[in-house]
Amino acid sequence: MKPFRVLVVDDSAFMRRIFSDFIERDPSFQVVGTADNGRDAVEKVKALDPDVITLDVEMPEMNGLDALRLIMETGPRPVIMLSGINEQGMRETILALEAGAFDFIRKPSISNALDIEQVRSELMKQLNAAMQAKQRRALWEEEEQRRQGADISVPLSPKPSDKTLNKKPQMKETRRTIGGAEERVKLAELPRTRVPRPEEDKLARAEASDASKPRRKKVDRKPVADSSSAALPEHEIHPPREVKLQPSNELTDLVAVGCSTGGPRALKAFLEQIPGDFCAPIVIVQHMPPNFTKSLAQRLNSFSPLEVMEAEQGMVLEPGKAYIAPGGSHMRVFRSESGAFQIRVSQDETRNGHRPSVDVLFESLLPLTMVKRHAVLMTGMGSDGARMMKKLYDTGVNSTFAESEQTCVVYGMPRSAVELGCVNHVLPLHDIAPRLVRAVNNGK
Repeated sequence: MKPFRVLVVDDSAFMRRIFSDFIERDPSFQVVGTADNGRDAVEKVKALDPDVITLDVEMPEMNGLDALRLIMETGPRPVIMLSGINEQGMRETILALEAGAFDFIRKPSISNALDIEQVRSELMKQLNAAMQAKQRRALWEEEEQRRQGADISVPLSPKPSDKTLNKKPQMKETRRTIGGAEERVKLAELPRTRVPRPEEDKLARAEASDASKPRRKKVDRKPVADSSSAALPEHEIHPPREVKLQPSNELTDLVAVGCSTGGPRALKAFLEQIPGDFCAPIVIVQHMPPNFTKSLAQRLNSFSPLEVMEAEQGMVLEPGKAYIAPGGSHMRVFRSESGAFQIRVSQDETRNGHRPSVDVLFESLLPLTMVKRHAVLMTGMGSDGARMMKKLYDTGVNSTFAESEQTCVVYGMPRSAVELGCVNHVLPLHDIAPRLVRAVNNGK
């Protein structure tokens, strides 16, 4: 088997050498070229056609984000971003993940040999995962083409157009036999249409109503424990909708979401479909190192109808808000003596190799039987979250969702849950939020 071809892009000659050495240690990969800026990288991609690219975020002439966008336009392929830990680098890394980068790793500290070795291990893990995901995607697409080919071989009635529906029915002559005598009759030939089930029709009307409502732009503000004392934004593009929120101790529903590789883009698609007056809080674990989750929360908050924030110790959960576990810390939900549902942040040992861990979050929901719990697993490597979703399912939680292979960047975490038999809804990404909203609203 030929090694996978890698292009290494970094403005530092020293970093290009380090990453090239990392990669060349593994016989499964071959560095076919290097580039020292984004513009050079775009040209090298066209000339060398690599299987995968490591791409520095901050570079002269053309930065990694702009280069990534051009690369994705001309020939999409796995790209692993190399990010610094300064604020600008973290913001651009989040944008790169949103624009289609496979994942990212932090650049190593030159003076720390242990850090360099950890970065090497993470880089090779990401490269192998990217190639496995690419191969699995190719196999899935081949299976889908074969399946569609088999479906096409069966004659299907064409879907009627609006013109067809408004036309007068055509009279079709046919023959029938009555009492052994054959006679000709003319029958009206009507178009066949599928009548939606009542619950589908209700959902369609609800979604159309939500789509027609104005979405307001929020400004960032620090969340407070008591919603009644929260200050209103100084400026809003549209007048705020009047939303009556339940006090935290009267919550009836709670949504927990877990994701990893491909998660920032998935979370964007998911959260922008949740209405601002959603009557449940959403707690989210996205596998990320410290500091990056703050940039992620700020980015998601800029377009989501919900208020999105990085979770902090003791925060009280409120409807219409989403809380992202801080990178490097576990997040749990607990009920206080006052009856409020609050967040607990800890530095406990890693679980499934992660901190934050989805399993830790899901596990904290097990005793919260006084609320209806909804668990969602989206794209990501490994199996974090699957085992505790199974425990939730076994104790009666049947509102469980998993992203289908069709839209996953990496079909790992969702697949593990599906294989455990604890998923009620396996859906492509764009269908998860509408179905979740319906599941929450149906309980009201």
